[in-house]
Amino acid sequence: MFPRAVATCTLLVAACLITGCKDREIATYRAPKDPAPTMPLPGAASAPAAGDTMAATAVPTGSDSLSWTAPATWTAKAPGAMRKGSFAVKGDGGAEADLSITAFPGDTGGLLANLNRWRGQVSLPPLAEGQLDGVIEHVDAGALHFEVVDFVGSAKGTPTRLLGAVLSRPGETWFFKLMGPDALVAGRKDEFTTFLRSVKESAK
Repeated sequence: MFPRAVATCTLLVAACLITGCKDREIATYRAPKDPAPTMPLPGAASAPAAGDTMAATAVPTGSDSLSWTAPATWTAKAPGAMRKGSFAVKGDGGAEADLSITAFPGDTGGLLANLNRWRGQVSLPPLAEGQLDGVIEHVDAGALHFEVVDFVGSAKGTPTRLLGAVLSRPGETWFFKLMGPDALVAGRKDEFTTFLRSVKESAK
């Protein structure tokens, strides 16, 4: 009887050891995963949540060194985080174009790159460096010199026109863009030019 009791005890001990090893193995793989880092939206003002590995970084914009006078028929809109100014330009039958004013540090890639970015917005092919002179008009407002373009293409399958003006200043570049239905924007080109001529240095 004694050998049989020893064998029974040995089996019980072995079973306990095996169970203990499995418990340790399971515990090893139950550790929670680290949370994935979150990427904040450009211009987000809120602080990053605890545990985030990326800090929220606002997209830098240019100075507030300019002011302007918009036509009375334009409706001012909240500029938002990226814009210095924003207007709705309305036409007949509910048509509406958007006027945006933005400013960023530096040359933002240069004139050609920015004009080609605008051309892409109305489904036009990019320009080569040698083609710039053929598409640029010049508008002066006192000491301020604007490079102005008029691009006609399409957006979402609809005939669309973009009137744009680029103003290079020390350390920054300003962009004035009127974009919307072709006929509406074409009819407001004189207004857009008058608006550019109203731009001036802000009083200090």
